[in-house]
Amino acid sequence: MSSEFKHIVRVSGKDLGGMKKVAVALTDIKGMGYNLANSIVNALKIDSRTRLGNLSDKQIFEIQECLKDPTKVGIPFFMLNHRKDPETGTNTHYIGSDLDLAMKTEIEREKTLLSWRGVRHSFGLKVRGQHTRTTGRKGRAVGVKKVEIQQK
Repeated sequence: MSSEFKHIVRVSGKDLGGMKKVAVALTDIKGMGYNLANSIVNALKIDSRTRLGNLSDKQIFEIQECLKDPTKVGIPFFMLNHRKDPETGTNTHYIGSDLDLAMKTEIEREKTLLSWRGVRHSFGLKVRGQHTRTTGRKGRAVGVKKVEIQQK
């Protein structure tokens, strides 16, 4: 253990609070859920009650390496957020800005294929079968006519 407590720990390009427990602090990274964070902590044999600021530099480095490829430490593929990539066929896990970029490219791919989901995305409608009669209007006024006021 490190003798010095770190109040802010930088992991994968994100500043995390050192007062939080390790698994909870990892969920602040975009693309990391609690179950995956807890699995990573258990796979690396880190005490789940430990605060992130008490970890040594070696343990933080191990966490960063595990976030790059969680399957190296035995995380099952069904816990990853990008399984069976259509182009490569691999199972990967994206975090941070890589997740945003991957989602954007997937949506663009569906738009070019003119799949039903792609068409719904292009019109800005709900994609997963939700009702749209009363929700998902995105700020448009429905049934309200704007009247211009004439000035004299």
